[in-house]
Amino acid sequence: MITVIAKLPVKEGKMDEAMAAFQVLISKVASEEEGTVLYSLNRDKANPDVLVVVEQYRDKAALEFHSSTPHFKEFFEASTAFIGGRPEMSVMKEIQRAKP
Repeated sequence: MITVIAKLPVKEGKMDEAMAAFQVLISKVASEEEGTVLYSLNRDKANPDVLVVVEQYRDKAALEFHSSTPHFKEFFEASTAFIGGRPEMSVMKEIQRAKP
């Protein structure tokens, strides 16, 4: 399992635009990406102008597939209108998980 955490600063006054773009992206991820286990959009409580995306992929191929999809590429291009700085990305390999 591969986990990605992306912290995305949003330009002032552009949060609604960012949320709308993510709504479209997340819908496509859910319906078209079999190897994506989790794609969760969150807002940083300490800094409400930062969105945090928590992503989990079954394997490296699923992550690569996500990055190559037309819907991700469209989102990435559109994000220049609302991303207000360099995103902070962390890519992790899962070591252990508690079973619910």
